[in-house]
Amino acid sequence: MVQPTAQTALISCAPVFHEMIWGGRNLADSFGYDIPDGAIGECWAISAHPHGDCRVIGGAFDGMLLSELWRDYREQLFTGCNAPEFPLLVKIIDAEQDLSIQVHPDDAYAAQHEHGSLGKRECWYILDCADDATIIVGQHACSREAFERQAKAGNWKSLLNEIPIHPGDFFQIDPGTVHAIKAGTLILETQQSSDITYRVYDYDRLGADGKPRKLHVAQSLEVIAYHRPAPTAGLSFAKAAAGVAELESNENYTVQLLRVSSKLEIEQTHPFMCLSVIAGRGQINERTVQKGDHLIAPAHVGTLNFAGEIDIIASFV
Repeated sequence: MVQPTAQTALISCAPVFHEMIWGGRNLADSFGYDIPDGAIGECWAISAHPHGDCRVIGGAFDGMLLSELWRDYREQLFTGCNAPEFPLLVKIIDAEQDLSIQVHPDDAYAAQHEHGSLGKRECWYILDCADDATIIVGQHACSREAFERQAKAGNWKSLLNEIPIHPGDFFQIDPGTVHAIKAGTLILETQQSSDITYRVYDYDRLGADGKPRKLHVAQSLEVIAYHRPAPTAGLSFAKAAAGVAELESNENYTVQLLRVSSKLEIEQTHPFMCLSVIAGRGQINERTVQKGDHLIAPAHVGTLNFAGEIDIIASFV
């Protein structure tokens, strides 16, 4: 039985860090995280995925894994969501080098070919980047045959859609969209709770074992959305006014930018709301938070009162 006070308390998550061949040390420099040695590329900030299951910090559920919380107390804490697993995964990605050119499957393909896994729809909010930074979103081939021909010829420059980026830009990456985060970029990613990635091309890069990293060309060719238009730019929220700005809403998630300048009040009417503080310092329901904190507001928290000067990425289903 969950006590009434626990049903309305914010839930803090301890991040899980992943070493990546393309990672760096910016998660420590930018967020003050105590990260492990090595090239740390990903902070799984709110996750119940078995590849990175976050532990609860403090409160009535201190030390529990988020997956355990979902399994044991879903109806009491996350009322209204019947997903068998916690459905979202929030990451911060530090790309010191280019990530592979990749694509993700949708739910139907993943369920059939990846042992019942979810597919992977995701979105990116650019936290910081080099002045000349770019990313890959989309490609220019209009058919599988054309893509395969260009890829075999190594014509990646003309095949891929490369876009300049700036802090505050937002990109929605649907399943089937070829994409890659490039060097010098720090991103907050909100996604379905899935770890299925098909590498299309990896610059002939060698892995830690000294061998070329595995590619998934056959799967990629099956799931790429060849007729999807490639964007020319992201949506810019760098100059968003104080208040709530909706970044994206689809069948898997809604993502918002909460820009707090002094005070902001919103009603939490969803099964849960993930809250990632990306700038500043302030309070949420009189609880002090700062850049790098990640919390979950449960279903029965009621009103969320924000104070201070803080930017937050909020997500919910």
